[in-house]
Order: sequence, then C-alpha cells, then structure tokens
Amino acid sequence: MIIAAIDIGSNAARLLINEVKIQNGEPEFIKLNLLRVPLRLGMDVFTLGKIGEEREKMVIDTMRIFSDLMSIYKVEHYRACATSAMRDAENGQEIIQIVKETSDINIEIISGDEEATLIYENHVAEGLDKDFAYLYVDVGGGSTELTFYENGKMVYERSFNIGTIRLLNNLVTEDNWKEMKEEIKSHIVSKKPIVAIGSGGNINKVFSMSKTKDGKPMVASYLKKVYKELSVLTVDERMTKHNLRQDRADVLAHALKIYNNIMTWSEINKIFVPKISVADGLIHNIYDKVSGKK
Repeated sequence: MIIAAIDIGSNAARLLINEVKIQNGEPEFIKLNLLRVPLRLGMDVFTLGKIGEEREKMVIDTMRIFSDLMSIYKVEHYRACATSAMRDAENGQEIIQIVKETSDINIEIISGDEEATLIYENHVAEGLDKDFAYLYVDVGGGSTELTFYENGKMVYERSFNIGTIRLLNNLVTEDNWKEMKEEIKSHIVSKKPIVAIGSGGNINKVFSMSKTKDGKPMVASYLKKVYKELSVLTVDERMTKHNLRQDRADVLAHALKIYNNIMTWSEINKIFVPKISVADGLIHNIYDKVSGKK
C-alpha cells in the first residue's frame, strides 16, 4: 500500500510518501520520498492577515508538483492538512478551492489540538518505559503543540500560538509566554520523572548538531548552550558555522527559546528526538483508518 501525507505548515510544506508492508503481522513503514518546500506562509499571514500573491502562487505550484509526484508513485491514499498559518489566513479557504481545481488535492485545515494528536499517531508512546511520564513538544512556525502522557495515556494536550515565524516577526507577547508557563506549571506534573520528546525540523537539526546517538536523549544544558551561541550570531554566521539553510538559520534560535522555556517550566532535563513529524503522524492515521484500526 502506498500512502502520502501533505503537511502545510507556517514555515514549510512537506510531502511524505510511504510504502506500507506487513512484516510478521505488523506494518512496516518504508519512506519512498520526502520533499520539503519552504513556503513560509506565516511571514505573510502573521503580519498581513492573509497569504500574499507571491506565496499564493507558490502554494498552488507546489501542490501541482505534489500531485504529480503522488501520481508517479501511484499513491492509493493520502491526506493533506494545513496548520496555523492557513488557519489564520483570511484567504485560506479561497486558496484551498484553487488548489482543488488545479491539482485535485483536498486540503483540510486542522485545529491545534488535532495537530498535537497527530504527533501521537506515530505510536512512539507504545514503546516507552512506563516508569516515566512524557511530554511531546512539537514546535512549528505558527504554533507549539504540547501533549502529555502518563501510564501510556494522554492526560493533557494544548496548542499555543507561539511559533518560530511569530517570534521572528515579534508577534509573541509576554502574555502568550505567561499563559504557556501557567499551563505547564498546572498540568505537566507527575510523581514519575518526566522526559520530553521533541519533533519538528528545528529540534532534528539540533539533535544532528549534538552528535548524540540515535535513541539517546539530549540534555537540557546542551539546548541552552546552543541557544546562547546562536543568539549572538547573525543569520549569515549561523549558516556558515553550522551549514544551515537560510530558512533554518533565521528560526533555529527562536525554536530553542521555546524548547528551553518549556523544559525549564516543566523541570525536564532530557529530550528524546525520534525524528517524528505531523506528516509521519498523518501516514499512521491514514493507515489505521484504511486498515480498519480506527
């Protein structure tokens, strides 16, 4: 079975194509292709309230390419979801209609809570040690999703309008931070030790910079160290020193600020980075529905 997921975020759009094979009675997800296009919709939406003409054309052209790729790979099932920027754009529905007419892709705008739930669809929690509680942290361009698990069950989820593109444009207020801090202090509590699980391109990049072995956690002190280092560098200096794309270099410190605040307020000192994403969650969500598990 060939399944595709399209995740249209505030910073980038991603197309993930997987083949699912059954091995020993269990599904094995094999990545066939992953294409990322830095649309940066949030740069328009969070300052202008809508997606401008240039980025609108980029969305439409990108979805045509995604549609052609899905056809080439003979994709049988897909789901396309848009998150924070498209939620906030006054012309979001209009663009969705144009995409439907030009590439035959149906885009759903999903809530922040559903975005958080999709991270859980990766089934990472199923293999985790029940002696710990886990806080999933997904930092995007427009929002940050927190999902808290204890004893293998979700006990709290919340989406906050704090994201890297919003921070880049000075659109996150002290009240926004205060709300997040109070929510964390009230809800991210457990008698068990709590560890974090991070998802998204920024934490994946920091993980690769850390040279941490797969399956091992990064320590909170490393994230603070990298944040301190990046904060005093220009975007060009970050690109040169750490071999970063521009659209990663200008938001990476902002992402680290979010992670550092969350880990400080929840008193978490370790974070696992299993390289999961909303797109991966969508793939699992589609498979579960198609195979009758949902």
